[in-house]
Amino acid sequence: MPKVVWNGVVLAESDHVERVEGNYYFPPDSVNMEYFTMTDLHTTCPWKGVASYYTVEVNGERLENVAWTYLDPKPAAANIKEHIAFYRKVDILDD
Repeated sequence: MPKVVWNGVVLAESDHVERVEGNYYFPPDSVNMEYFTMTDLHTTCPWKGVASYYTVEVNGERLENVAWTYLDPKPAAANIKEHIAFYRKVDILDD
């Protein structure tokens, strides 16, 4: 089951991830949101739409803009709406 771990804490874990462009997108109910804060950063993908970013803080350590989501994706990416993906600054495990 794919999961994301950082600083000794499981940030996300699910058997129902979507895989897009080599990234796991975790459904919102599988993410431990108590560690996440939305930032002001946004980027645009031509086919997915506008991405919004999260900073993660665990045990007093922060990773800025380490996770992202598409809150209102374009139709081609509707399967990842509100799912959360992570940069490889965290441990992304696929057991």
